[in-house]
Amino acid sequence: MSSPKQPSTWLPLAIAASVVIGLFLGSRFSGQKYNADYDRKLNMILNLISDDYVDTMKIADLVELTIPELLKNLDPHTTYFTADELKQANEDLDGKFSGIGISFMLMNDSINIIEIISGGPAEKAGLMAGDRIVTINDSTCVGKNISDVDVKNRIRGVKDSVVKLGIKRNNSKKLLYFVVKRGDIPVNSIDASYMLDKQNGYIKVNKFGRTTYDEFLSSLIKLKSEGAKNYIVDLRGNGGGIMETAILMANEFLPENELIVYTRSRDKRNDSQVWSDGNGSFQDAQLVVLIDEFSASSSEILAGAIQDNDRGLIVGCRSFGKGLVQRQFTLPDSSAIRMTIARYYTPSGRSIQKDYKNKQSAYEDELIQRFSNGELYSRDSIKIDQSKLFETAHGRKVYGGGGIVPDIFVARDTTGFTSYYAAVLNAGLMQKYAYRYTDNNRRQFAKLKDYKQFLRTLPNDDSLLMDFVSYAAKNGVPARWYYINISRDVILTQIKALMARDIFGNDAFYPIYNRSDKDIEVALKAINKHKATFPILPSDQ
Repeated sequence: MSSPKQPSTWLPLAIAASVVIGLFLGSRFSGQKYNADYDRKLNMILNLISDDYVDTMKIADLVELTIPELLKNLDPHTTYFTADELKQANEDLDGKFSGIGISFMLMNDSINIIEIISGGPAEKAGLMAGDRIVTINDSTCVGKNISDVDVKNRIRGVKDSVVKLGIKRNNSKKLLYFVVKRGDIPVNSIDASYMLDKQNGYIKVNKFGRTTYDEFLSSLIKLKSEGAKNYIVDLRGNGGGIMETAILMANEFLPENELIVYTRSRDKRNDSQVWSDGNGSFQDAQLVVLIDEFSASSSEILAGAIQDNDRGLIVGCRSFGKGLVQRQFTLPDSSAIRMTIARYYTPSGRSIQKDYKNKQSAYEDELIQRFSNGELYSRDSIKIDQSKLFETAHGRKVYGGGGIVPDIFVARDTTGFTSYYAAVLNAGLMQKYAYRYTDNNRRQFAKLKDYKQFLRTLPNDDSLLMDFVSYAAKNGVPARWYYINISRDVILTQIKALMARDIFGNDAFYPIYNRSDKDIEVALKAINKHKATFPILPSDQ
């Protein structure tokens, strides 16, 4: 399929149009188009079960179990949400929820507060990082049966409602009690934005929610004020979200009259084209977008728009491959179905949706197959459908089907990934050690200004590694120094980054964690190579 040649819609109108076929929150079924005989047939079956089945059945529960099984026969991204599931999903997309403003980790069968959100209800009530939650509303919350979901459900609640927490604090022998009034808590889409060097800014985007564009633009402006001329946008691990957000972000980098994305559906009235309006503030900046096998949906829309318009370079591994658009239909009991109603195409005309004709399990296992067939370690192992060949605006070859293939492939870095590293990683020992270390030194660290100052307070690397290895041995992972020495750098980097996050948040985590990141290293080399030669031409690859 070829892409449209003339702009039919400018960006503001196009976004409004894309809302019609995008992820609609609050949409309702407008009419029952299906055959009435099917309706009667289903009702008759339910009535038969209710009246004559050998055991008493709760029909409502049976319907809840049946709906997901029915939708499985459509495509992998048409999904059903109960009312509670929908509420939580919408909170994540809306960029806020009502809670107390903490990040926590379940460790040693207890709830450990690892971060207090600045200005949030928990901070105002006097809670501190390092506190352990022992009771919630006078009900004990310790032991092996507690879960993340259970804790979130009990801590979150209606705005201005209160929750009583029993807190164990290191400097107090008695249990401390805090009554915290819940409030709106922002769910940030930007994990980090900072300068990699004097000219290159880095932005880590974790999802495409309703507040993401504003956060993203603020990050770009901040970095520009700090001297950034080039930008690395990290979409690795970003599973997508709202299409309109990706469109607005792409528009910031594109000159006027460039196609960003278009959609095709069975009902042609829902088709749309989205073109850049020329008002983007970063049209002259050099750009690299990082992707991996978990970058999906809106991540692929943004990456596809940049790649097909030759506006920047895509670096990393082949993306997930989700090219379907869902609309949300809310049901009478406040549950909902997000149903696929269109396919989207990148500017060159590519559909990047991977095949889902086989069983659901095969679709889900496709990522595992990438590991087993060596794709993450060699570009030559990527299975490209040569029949789906397309060209970018300046004639570079790109392929449809099964995700976006990066311009510059970066093999998965296996340096340091030994059996010892896998053992401590899978046991969560680096996280536990880091938290234990900072918790024991929290008063000292509270006086520090930033993560750079924190790093200078740490013992030398040999001493820190020895201490961690001793801790791991006491927790079930014996020392194996041949492998430990191979994994030395990656272990120390992660421990330091985790410690810094515990004290200063994500803004401190990524500058340390990314120091040995191979994708970022390749991205910086690509920027230096191309200098002011954007847009990318076939000879530049």
